[in-house]
Amino acid sequence: MTRSASFGRVGIAYVIALIVAGSWLGWGPRTDLLWLDTLIADLLGTLVVFGFSRRYRNSSCYDAYWSVVPPVMLFYWWFAGGLGVDQIHCWLVSIAVVVWSVRLTVNWARSFQGLHDEDWRYGMLRDRAGGFGFVADLVGIHLIPTAQVFLGMVPVYVAVTTPGDNMLWLSGIACVLALSAVLLEYLADGQMRRFVGDRRPGQIMDQGLWSWSRHPNYFGEFSFWFALALFGVAASPADAWWLFVGAAAMLAMFQGASIPMMEERSLQRRPGYQDVIDRVPRFVPRLPRPVTV
Repeated sequence: MTRSASFGRVGIAYVIALIVAGSWLGWGPRTDLLWLDTLIADLLGTLVVFGFSRRYRNSSCYDAYWSVVPPVMLFYWWFAGGLGVDQIHCWLVSIAVVVWSVRLTVNWARSFQGLHDEDWRYGMLRDRAGGFGFVADLVGIHLIPTAQVFLGMVPVYVAVTTPGDNMLWLSGIACVLALSAVLLEYLADGQMRRFVGDRRPGQIMDQGLWSWSRHPNYFGEFSFWFALALFGVAASPADAWWLFVGAAAMLAMFQGASIPMMEERSLQRRPGYQDVIDRVPRFVPRLPRPVTV
């Protein structure tokens, strides 16, 4: 299947997923809880994408769902439950989420080779699950990421549906932090893309932002979700104690799953990567340690 045809199949999957989700929100049974109705719709859309993943034997069908759905949820929440909410506050949230979504989706599109090419981590997860590969695919690759993104978006729900005064100054800080995180990811991904295109056999990336952190893209992604939590706090300071749960879940996924898998693979393919581990911080950017002789 050609790359353009693959884009078409993924696009059809997402259109059908959004139609199914929208149909549930429009005509399905209501729980009288806007967030819960949206979660059910989101899970139904995920099941549609999962069906396409199984049809084409490629779970990378799901990858862009991570970045496509959040702005849809945001605008649905805003227009369904945002009466009385400070509109400047809502626009700041919207700018942050839309810029993040466009950047991440475009980055996915640039790296997507087609439905013949699947993210290597998905095959590893299914293989490790043995006879439970189907369950690992459904739960680990599709449903859990959907739940994590939804949890990360809960502060946005609070931000665009909580009427009354909010701390607009904190919303401004959150917007600047979110856009800075997106810029960090953009620069890190661009540097990695150029490196991959020009690298010599066995060469290891430790340049630019990647000399300050072994995973600056993941740090940027976590920073974005942390900024979304700040938007929620700005709208409802009394809920600050739980609004960072989504960002914490993202951090746990990066530190407990994504980064260890990436580093294990790098060490297997490039033994010299151990030198990078010894010199360059794992996550939070800072000056690299000097080379010792």
